[in-house]
Amino acid sequence: MSDSSPLPPVRLHPEAELARAALSTPLLSRAARLARWAGPDTRVDAGGGLVDEQLPAAAGLLGLSGDDAAAHAAEAWRVALDAGLVEITDEEAGTVTAGADLELLTGSPHEVLTVWLAALETVLADASVPDLDGLVDAMDEGEVDFSSLDWDPEAEAEFLDGVLGNLYLLTVSEDGPGDGPVPLPALAASMLVPDDMGRPSDDVLEQVSDAMMRLDDQFRILAPVGLVEYQPVDEALMADTDEEPAAPLDDTDVSRYGLVRLTPLGAYGLRARLLEAGFEAPAVGELADKGADALLDGTARFGPSAAQAETEQWLTRRQPLAAARELLSAARGADAGAPLRRLRCQQALSLVGQEAEPALREVLDDPELGGLARVWLSERSAADVPAPSQGLVFWLTIDTLAAQLRAEGNSEELQALVEGLAEQHSGFFAAAWRVEHPDTAEVLEAMGRLHPDKKVAKEARKAAFKARSQHGG
Repeated sequence: MSDSSPLPPVRLHPEAELARAALSTPLLSRAARLARWAGPDTRVDAGGGLVDEQLPAAAGLLGLSGDDAAAHAAEAWRVALDAGLVEITDEEAGTVTAGADLELLTGSPHEVLTVWLAALETVLADASVPDLDGLVDAMDEGEVDFSSLDWDPEAEAEFLDGVLGNLYLLTVSEDGPGDGPVPLPALAASMLVPDDMGRPSDDVLEQVSDAMMRLDDQFRILAPVGLVEYQPVDEALMADTDEEPAAPLDDTDVSRYGLVRLTPLGAYGLRARLLEAGFEAPAVGELADKGADALLDGTARFGPSAAQAETEQWLTRRQPLAAARELLSAARGADAGAPLRRLRCQQALSLVGQEAEPALREVLDDPELGGLARVWLSERSAADVPAPSQGLVFWLTIDTLAAQLRAEGNSEELQALVEGLAEQHSGFFAAAWRVEHPDTAEVLEAMGRLHPDKKVAKEARKAAFKARSQHGG
């Protein structure tokens, strides 16, 4: 995942809802209870962790039992310490008190989420550390010889960040699973299987299996902090064999291989981390208070569904007539982004009621906006809509195709549009190259690439050459 281009916009839940979810996560709620329990008699070791003698009492307070109770209590304490919910008051004596940030948990939703993000960082760091159980042989004079573990902390953290970035991308993309779960094999394969590889090789499948087992451990750690909902790998797949299960090649009972879903709270957390890392990670609703120019430029990179959701929020804060005038004004221009702005403007105006009609009539004679104004008025059966000139029809056609090229590239939809145009207008190319539009030559070249009929494609390329010659390009 590259930080050179913006990610698809995420639809975040309200902060109040996310804050409630954060407070109810097992890990943060346990950390908060331990922070309120801590007092003058609480003792910690040199690293700030609870001393062994206090772990049973901490586990009991949290209602934990079983072999892992002490470990879960220790983890909750570590989160409380790292998130500022407790503070060490006397390092020599190892005593603690409630931290300044504990009050934030009863503050605003944003303050609660700030604490949760700090807790998330602690858990992510823990998830990047391998299981150290059974490594007694790796001890050298009382210390673990990390070189014997075949573990690169930086590489491990980077791999987990990449996996979570892919999970975020899959979740927020319009053609992704949305709120649905992602199979663990697919997520592991997204990091390891090249896009141009057909059937994965045995070596790649083995790498995917190894990654699945690592991710299975990591998602078990990340679930209690509320980042994901996770259905672990079925342990029966591991029964009676010393080998890890191979990644499945079909969807047969794929849920047995693990399913992971990014929660709404997790989407908020990963977006915050992506922004911190320098990625452009927009959220639907960010443009609602900005001008029409920011709306049209911003949604130019959105998918259709996200663009409509953003535009609807923008429109609800404005009167229809004023909004239409502002949109039309922002849609003007001869720069590279102008065609797509006009397309987004046309889509936005489709959501505006009849009250906006005066604004559309005001631009009927505008060479850049007159075409879309006529389309809008005609679709609403308005009276006295002047017929467009042939030149205006061709200009609007080139402008629309240029916008589609910017939005989708050489898509199947654009190819179908190109075929339809060439079929309906036998003299299209003879007239199109004369259109005074900055993108005429580029659009005609694209038509030459996209049209499957070689004769028609050649006509398009010849027209593109004439257009470039006409404009001196």
